[in-house]
Amino acid sequence: MLRPFARGGSPAAFMNKLSGRTSNLRSTGRLMATQSGDDAAPPTALAKLHLEDGTTLTGRSFGCHESQTGEVGVVFTTGMVGYPEALTDPSYQGQIITLTTPMVGNYGVPDRTKLDKFGLPAMFESYKIHASGLIVQDYAHHYSHWKAASSLGDWLKEEGIPGLCDIDTRMLTKKIREKGALVGRIEVDLDAPPPTSWENPNEHRHLVAEVSAKEPRVYGKGNPIKIMGVDCGMKYNMIRLLVDRGCELTVVPWDHPFASDMHNYDGIFLSNGPGDPTSCKETIEQLKQAISVPDNEVKPIFGICLGNQLLGIAAGGEAKKLPFGNRGQNQPVINHATGECYITSQNHGYHIDTTTLGDDYKELFTNLNDASNEGFIHKSRPYFTAQFHPEYRNGPTDTEFMFDTFLAACKDPKAPIQFPVRKPAPPKPDVKKILMLGSGGTSIGQAGEFDYSGGQAIKALKEEGKEVVLMNPNIASVQTNMDEKSHTKADHTYFLPVTPDFVEEVIKKEKPEGIVISMGGQTALNCAVEMYLDGIFDKYNVQVLGTSVQSVIDTEDRQLFCDKLNEIGEKIAESYTAETVEAAVEASKKTGYPLMIRSAFALGGLGSGICVDEDHLRENAKKALATSPQILVEKSMLGWKEVEYEVVRDVYDNCVTVCNMENFDPLGIHTGDSIVMAPSQTMSDEEYHMLRETAIRVVKHLGIVGECNIQYALHPESLEYCIIEVNPRLSRSSALASKATGYPLAFVAAKLCLGMPINEVQNAVTKKTQAFFEPSLDYIVTKIPRWDMTKFQGVATNIGSAMKSVGEVMSIGRTMEESLQKAIRMVDPSNAGYQPKMHFTKEELLHELKVPTDRRIFAIAQAMHDKSLSVSEIHDITKIDHWFLRRCEAIVKTYDLMKNKTLDQLDHALLLEAKKNGYSDIQIADCIGSTEDDIRAKRQSLGITPKTKQIDTLAAEYPAETNYLYTTYHGDEDDVGSQNGGVMVLGSGAYRIGSSIEFDWCGVSAIRTLRQLGKKATMVNYNPETVSTDYDECDRLYFDELSKERIIDIYEKDASEGVIVSVGGQIPNGLAIPLDKAGVKLLGTPADMIDNAEDRMKFSDMIDEIGVQQPRWRELTSIDSALDFANNVGYPVLVRPSYVLSGAAMNVAWTDEQLEACLGEAAEVSQDHPVVISDFIEGAVEIECDGVAKDGELIAAAIHEHIENAGVHSGDATLVLPPQDLTAYQMERVRDAARKITKRLNITGPVNIQFVAKGTDVMCIECNVRASRSFPFVSKTMGVDFIEAATKAIVGADTSDMNLPTLETRGRPSNYVGVKAPMFSFTRLRGSDPVLGVEMASTGEVACFGANKEEAFLKSLLSTGFKMPKKNILLSVQSSLENDMTHSAYQLHELGYNLFATKATGAVLQKNGVPCTVVAYPTEPEEGVPNAEELIREKEICMVVNVPTYESKRLEDNFIMRRTAVDFGVPLLTNMNLVKVFADAAHKHAGGELTGLDSTTLFEHYKAESDADAWSDPTEYH
Repeated sequence: MLRPFARGGSPAAFMNKLSGRTSNLRSTGRLMATQSGDDAAPPTALAKLHLEDGTTLTGRSFGCHESQTGEVGVVFTTGMVGYPEALTDPSYQGQIITLTTPMVGNYGVPDRTKLDKFGLPAMFESYKIHASGLIVQDYAHHYSHWKAASSLGDWLKEEGIPGLCDIDTRMLTKKIREKGALVGRIEVDLDAPPPTSWENPNEHRHLVAEVSAKEPRVYGKGNPIKIMGVDCGMKYNMIRLLVDRGCELTVVPWDHPFASDMHNYDGIFLSNGPGDPTSCKETIEQLKQAISVPDNEVKPIFGICLGNQLLGIAAGGEAKKLPFGNRGQNQPVINHATGECYITSQNHGYHIDTTTLGDDYKELFTNLNDASNEGFIHKSRPYFTAQFHPEYRNGPTDTEFMFDTFLAACKDPKAPIQFPVRKPAPPKPDVKKILMLGSGGTSIGQAGEFDYSGGQAIKALKEEGKEVVLMNPNIASVQTNMDEKSHTKADHTYFLPVTPDFVEEVIKKEKPEGIVISMGGQTALNCAVEMYLDGIFDKYNVQVLGTSVQSVIDTEDRQLFCDKLNEIGEKIAESYTAETVEAAVEASKKTGYPLMIRSAFALGGLGSGICVDEDHLRENAKKALATSPQILVEKSMLGWKEVEYEVVRDVYDNCVTVCNMENFDPLGIHTGDSIVMAPSQTMSDEEYHMLRETAIRVVKHLGIVGECNIQYALHPESLEYCIIEVNPRLSRSSALASKATGYPLAFVAAKLCLGMPINEVQNAVTKKTQAFFEPSLDYIVTKIPRWDMTKFQGVATNIGSAMKSVGEVMSIGRTMEESLQKAIRMVDPSNAGYQPKMHFTKEELLHELKVPTDRRIFAIAQAMHDKSLSVSEIHDITKIDHWFLRRCEAIVKTYDLMKNKTLDQLDHALLLEAKKNGYSDIQIADCIGSTEDDIRAKRQSLGITPKTKQIDTLAAEYPAETNYLYTTYHGDEDDVGSQNGGVMVLGSGAYRIGSSIEFDWCGVSAIRTLRQLGKKATMVNYNPETVSTDYDECDRLYFDELSKERIIDIYEKDASEGVIVSVGGQIPNGLAIPLDKAGVKLLGTPADMIDNAEDRMKFSDMIDEIGVQQPRWRELTSIDSALDFANNVGYPVLVRPSYVLSGAAMNVAWTDEQLEACLGEAAEVSQDHPVVISDFIEGAVEIECDGVAKDGELIAAAIHEHIENAGVHSGDATLVLPPQDLTAYQMERVRDAARKITKRLNITGPVNIQFVAKGTDVMCIECNVRASRSFPFVSKTMGVDFIEAATKAIVGADTSDMNLPTLETRGRPSNYVGVKAPMFSFTRLRGSDPVLGVEMASTGEVACFGANKEEAFLKSLLSTGFKMPKKNILLSVQSSLENDMTHSAYQLHELGYNLFATKATGAVLQKNGVPCTVVAYPTEPEEGVPNAEELIREKEICMVVNVPTYESKRLEDNFIMRRTAVDFGVPLLTNMNLVKVFADAAHKHAGGELTGLDSTTLFEHYKAESDADAWSDPTEYH
């Protein structure tokens, strides 16, 4: 019979206690709730923790509010889940546990009355709490979990255990780390003096005797294998695992004379337990007898934790106290018998010094962090031990096999001890030269994270002495740098399309032995798969490093993926593959509606979506199959939780999960468009480790080498889960996980690609430990996407399974409230925080909650602020977990407490609560009707300032060598002191349209230059996708807000020399005036001059004053005045707000009605600054001058032209450098104006000036007193880093040796042309109109080089993913352009293309003698006449040319043609100048005049080219 295992009391007493508690729980009802109710309140009573070193910490009491009667040890544990299991672990007897994870209590406590099949409490490790107290930073008084029965606080009260929150647990952990485990006491009498003398509980209490069984108990009666278990504090999971494996387990007390009756058993098991092992003299004596028996009486002995120490002492060894012990779930251990590494759960303060063991024993396991012994083994007898906990609960299940090993020995004691044998690793790749494929231009779903990942990989490969060849046309990326500041640059960089043809030719030229395909996103992966299937890698004997291409195919091909998971019995959603629309419809009959479709070989959920009926499915399937060979039709799991794990594996089968993340939004929103929290917050130990174990099993089975990401759907009310997908490469999530944990995934993955074991790669943060570990976070990270859907007309703003965000932010805080509010502000400076932003009617609000858009978080905030919906009602609509919503509610409750207060009434407690809950000074000021400066002064007078904390990967267990920092109001001390100097560089913030990877390039150049000059460099940025937020790029990295408040906090704390605002784009630039007014020293151009350039009216006045020509203009004072101006100068006119990025709200108006609409939008965007109206010059050429100035004199300059005429935003234009079509007169006019403007604004640093030219007019239209998007392009084309020059100018360093091009320089570069082309993501933005205007729409850029403009242009176009048309081209242009089109159309006809044209265009072409087939407009189908839309949909058309103007009448037809081309992956040109250059380039290409367009001619060119002929050095870009 199975009976409960009682300790410290009789079994009957325990059962009575259970039955009493059952009735109590049932009678109260609410205690059994799976979520806390509205009445749950945070603790308010205060209590103190006294420590033996004299420290006293005051916190709030959330457990039993009674003082402790004696002293106990204070220890820390780094586990991020599993507090119910830890508290009931008998090894914690006599100890106060400090949990390093910051928020505790999230998932409540399970039902104590529920027993498992052995009669043991099902969810606990003992029948009671053994810890003497609990210390946490933040106690979650609101909890939510389907297994919860009560709150953690209620359980502690029930058991008489004190709990303290609001303690700086990081500070306490560091104290224990530095001084060793401390003795302490919790005191609720605030007036009671601290103890004057301290007793160590190990010295006056026999802790093992307190927790051990008082009499033998039998479990699994009648099972075949008879085991005696010596109970020194045995965890219940040890019993479960042994009995489940067929043992009859007799559990005996610690002092039982087991040596005398061991002959009745097949083996002896020694359990864990608390305290000093030397106190168990009776057990040690019994063990000495047990291991001294003759060979024929030997019984296997297996000891865990304390059992390991007791056997070690019995074997003659010495147990030594560790400085602070190893406690947590992420301790890395190596098995010397197999070389395998494991992540283990541990809880001990002693270890065996194996040098003191006799010759019969050898070390079996070693801790990879501190090199302490983790187990030993007898050389000939079946005695072996583990210092760690193979029975887990809490913790990882990696070493559960130890129980199988023990029982195998019990069945055959004479056989040698056997551990699971892994397959032998393949030989290390013998490679010296490696080709790495980049990701190309940044786009939605594939942004700057691949610059960061690729750069890390290059660094890792170079560290190992490899020669690296990089292919990446992304001119703005840091990884394509070739200058001397870039220590980890590739040896050769090719700015070429990442396509199979070009990659093959680079392989032929460079002859690499290996290729890395996992660092370039889906671009690189898809290219590699195609080349692998074509046998290219075998043909040239190139080895794919890391994950094999077959493994990539197995994960990307939806059917193969399902098959692979089925092989190991893993759970995936019910799904069916389809390669046609009809097959998808057939599959829907099995899944039902709603259903999800997903595309194979796609990035960012492209082509995926929820389908609600057959029509919807047919429409979406057709679009998805236009860009992907296969789709998956999947049963919808809307409302399930979405969870991700980042997994790393080496070729030796060592595997770790580096970061787990949980989406705030339930399944149905692509993870790239979800708010994501790391680590997960609502999962129990059981769920967390169930999914972790699955991740490792799947990744091993798939054969991933390096890094990958696995995504799950987890049922919110059961243990049911499904694997959604595995990404067999570095992803956006990988960059986020790297920054969230401090674990450089790409760097480690690149080393593993070379066949290195993971435990030989160093932990780059601690510099003491190695990379085989799982980071423990003592903070919470929140990622929020950045959308820019307002930039696009007609785009659907709902978010779903296909990603639409253009960037993301990552915030770090010690609670969700702090982290969430910071993140919301980071997304856009106009966001105050978690509060209403726009007003929704009740109907709009309900719709916003039900159908998520980019504004949903503000809708939830409004519902809570105006009390229109309860938390339960919001949960019912959104399915967002109650716990997340309760934390959001806590933010609002703080607002409610403040809103009726005056500044004088705002006391210390409330102001501190507001700051802890993430409120900014300006938010508080707005709430109480004060000013930001007054709030700052008030909190500083009350001593409320943020503390600086480090990210160290191990929750303060080991000191960090890097200064990777964030600020928080949850803390009592700074982790680092003041830097006392140094220069702060403000980063660009989230990638957005207008501010992308190019500004990260500028920031990195600035900090590298500062460090090269011997100056300390501090970076402030919050974008996880960037190189600038890589912690070894600067002396201090603050992953924090770019706000006036935070910059001043850091500036004052670090006593900075000054701040550079000119390299991060518009956000830092916009801070110049407020920072200057606050007394911050700005380095470079003075703040008032920045204002003169940004303020449209001041700038226009100034331009007139210095005699530089500009279009006629007027300040907007009234609508009547604006209309009067427009009628005087004639339409079109341009409306220009001040202080905006990427032309936000800039519009061209052609009529009075349009002008009135434009003025309203501009005034809204530019509320604090003037709006100017100017004459819009039609048909003008646009020219830019990028320069570097020092004290008002230009010391470097480059002039480039746009291919498109004025009217297309400069960020969307195709740039040519050096200019090919400007006259000498125009160039001189630009030089003259640039000198005057630079002088007048007294610029020091970077500057970008824009002009339009028509006839003899050359007019200035804009000046940016900061770096612009084109700086990386200009720098790399000119061969000198303009930002390095700008940084040197700003800090007063010499630039005379830099060979800078000046306004006087001619013919540079002389023998090649660079063309920068924009990257667009219209495919992802369903419904948006893919046409260009004055407001920017591109998400990235590429650049290529050629002997002439046409060659460079075509290469650049191909690098954006554009495919050269093979046969049929559709032409449709506005009537005023038909004559221009005739010339280009005839060129295309001569090249052999079949031309199709819509009616009006076709009539003109035929009249002018250009052969073409006339097609019907989309909205006017005609019998027997091909329809334009259908031809595009069926891919009969290879390229669409649709050029509208303001006079276009067929708006709907034009839109349908453009949109259909984008949706079905057909190349599209919408600008007449681009069409002309394309036709010219295609003509030259056909005539054999262009080099390198065709990849084969490129190779032939390289073969024939001498070094003297080459454009660049052999070690530069190509």
